[in-house]
Amino acid sequence: MTDCGCDKAKAELVEYLHNELARDDASDIREHMAGCADCSSEFHVNVVMTETVQRACRETAPEELRVQVLARLRDLQASHG
Repeated sequence: MTDCGCDKAKAELVEYLHNELARDDASDIREHMAGCADCSSEFHVNVVMTETVQRACRETAPEELRVQVLARLRDLQASHG
């Protein structure tokens, strides 16, 4: 494989993270990141952000907050209807 360069690696980091690249392209990016601290660091930031969003999507709001939000939405709908 050949070094794909920072521009290509950074442009395809999200696809790489989600295993959406062809095997050769993924291999090029993996090889590039092994020797490039900047791209490797950017990839790590993407991993942390993805994991944080995934965790947040699994959490549920407290029932009291849900009730308050729904009541406020009903109030807003009533005042604009």
